[in-house]
Formats: sequence, C-alpha cells, structure tokens
Amino acid sequence: MAKGKATSKLNIAIIHPDLGIGGAERLIVDAAVELASYGHKVHIFTAHHDKNRCFEETISGTFPVTVYGSFLPRHVFYRLHALCAYLRCLFVAFCMLFMWPSFDVIIADQVSVVIPILKLKRSAKIVFYCHFPDLLLAQHTTFLRKLYRTPIDYVEEVTTGMADLILVNSNFTASTFANTFIHLNAKGIRPAVLYPAVNVDQFKEPSSFKLNFLSINRFERKKNIELAILAFAMLHSPEASLTVAGGFDIRLKENVEYLEQLKALAEREGVSNRIRFITSCSTTERNALLSECLCVIYTPKDEHFGIVPVEAMAAYKPVIACNSGGPLESVKNGVTGFLCDPTPEEFSSAMAKFIKDPKEAERMGREARKHVVDSFSTHTFGQSLNRYIVDIHRGKED
Repeated sequence: MAKGKATSKLNIAIIHPDLGIGGAERLIVDAAVELASYGHKVHIFTAHHDKNRCFEETISGTFPVTVYGSFLPRHVFYRLHALCAYLRCLFVAFCMLFMWPSFDVIIADQVSVVIPILKLKRSAKIVFYCHFPDLLLAQHTTFLRKLYRTPIDYVEEVTTGMADLILVNSNFTASTFANTFIHLNAKGIRPAVLYPAVNVDQFKEPSSFKLNFLSINRFERKKNIELAILAFAMLHSPEASLTVAGGFDIRLKENVEYLEQLKALAEREGVSNRIRFITSCSTTERNALLSECLCVIYTPKDEHFGIVPVEAMAAYKPVIACNSGGPLESVKNGVTGFLCDPTPEEFSSAMAKFIKDPKEAERMGREARKHVVDSFSTHTFGQSLNRYIVDIHRGKED
C-alpha cells in the first residue's frame, strides 16, 4: 500500500550496472522498494541480473527489472574492467533512451558516464548516487594504467557534475568527494548525504548466542578479510569459531583467488578446523548467521559507508570494525561495538572481551538495535529519498 506522502506519483527509472548481491545493489533495491511504497512507478534497468543470485525483491514483482547488454563482456582477459563497465552501462542508457518513453526522474549510480545520455531525455531530472569516486578505487601504479585511467577519470568528474542532484552515502564520502573532484567543489557543487538503510523488521530478537564470530563481505582483497582470520587465530580460544561469509561470483577471478588465499591462511594459522567459509548465502541464510553469532567482525579500512555493520546492529549484534571511514558514523564505540586500529592485535583484544563476557555482547546488541531503528531504518531512508526525488522534480516544474 502506498504511504501517500508524495505530492505526486512519479515515473522513476533506476539504472545500475550489475544487479547482483552487494552493498551498492542492496541500496538500489531498497531505493526501488521505498519509492514504490510511496506510490511512484519504479523500473530498474541493468546490464546483468541473475535470478539465481540476486536480492529477493528483484524477482518478487514489486517493480520490473529489464536487462540490456548482458552479452557484453565484463573484462578483456581480466583487464579493462572500467572500460567494459562504461560500455555496458552506455548500452543500457541508449536502450532506455530509444526504447522507453520519458521518465520524471532517473537515478543512476556507480557509473556517471551515462548521465549525458540520460540528459537527452529532457523531461527527466537526473539523480546520481556516488558510493565513492571510482578514480580512487582504481589502480594508477604503472604508466599504462595511468594512461588508461586518465581519460576515464576526467570523464567521471565531468559527467558526475552534470547530474541535477548528487547524493553520497556518508559524510566521509562527502569530504572525499570534495577533495577528489576539485573542479566540481570549486564550482560549488556539493553532494547531499543519504545514508544507506536496512529493513529492521526482518531481524527478530535472537533466542540464543553461540561463541561464533561472523565476517560478512564480498570476497575481494580490499575487504581485508585476512584481518579477521589473523585476529581469530590470536584468540587461542578452542571453544570459539569463525564464519566467513559473503558475496562470491565465480565469474570474477579475484573472488576465486582470494577465497583460496583465505583458506590457505586459515591452514597456516592452524585454525581451519574452526573456520567455516560460506559463499553467496541468501538473505534468509545471512539472517540466520547473524541471529546465532556472538558479534560481527568488519575488516575493511576506510570503507565508504559499510552496510554490514548496520545490518549486524539491526540484528541485535555488536560490531568490531576499523576506526576509519563509514563505521565512524554508524558504530558507537564502546556502546554498540568497538572501533579498532586495523591490526590483528587490536581486533583480537576486542573479540576477547566478548569471549570473556558474552552478556556484554548481548547488552551492546540491544543498544545497537535501538541505534539503527533511530538512524538507519528503511523508513528513515525512504522518507529522505522521497523528499529529494519530489523536490528535484518540483524544481523542474517551478
């Protein structure tokens, strides 16, 4: 049922590169669900959507998902990922341009190069959600890489600035945006902060706690999952266990290689018999893992926002995370978890506190749940996003 708070029902398109399982995809799906609940007509366009590896809402019928360009490559011999992503998204954008009628608002994220194409639909306002400047995620280590990335980086800044509204996922990302896109900042282009959210209603109060630590992340090196394994190995607590779960795509070479490296590390540290690896678990499986664990270990450093800590806290679990990036804005140190230097010693020390006093983990978990309900619920996210969308559309009419 529509929430009835929108002054007008809008026709909204969302374009996203790959509708798989991840934090960026979770945000896009939440955006679609929330906007639809306000009575807007929402349609997602993407270059890839595997119905066997996706969030349930994308196949439930709440909103349509249309795929264009799935035949286009994601890489060329495991190289040129950025260029391939640009080409795939451009293909989607051109299909939207020529095959679909006008939209009131179009939301794009991750790949800004589509914005000038979408602007050709003059009746539409363009909103760009910048999870993090892509040029900071790419490697510029060799002359060839710099040569390859220079035009891409230039295009990213120019096209990002063409959006009618820019949103970012945290104050940390907002400051990074200003320091990275110097020309846009000089022009007075400032992004607005819209925190990602979590559906708190899906998490029930756990009935039991196990001495099991849980790490949830995509199997990518930048997630620094080895930190969780090394910290766990330092505990020397035979009754404790560690579950390493997360998004895994067999098409991605890094996912395959990194998982093997993590398994080898567990063997070397002598804890492989107490570590469980789970790839691409469903939402139901993830929620079950959250319900049973003692706390969640979140290891990425300088993470742009990080939805996992928020999901963990919504599930009544404290979080141990790095004292940088998004977790500084989502985790209350000493209240809903611990913020640590990204070292095995620091993380292991925090984990040991919960081993020594599991009741403290339970108490912090209750505080964590209250914190998320107040600040990071999908209700709060939906209200803010709807206001941005309606306001930007009104600006067009005014």
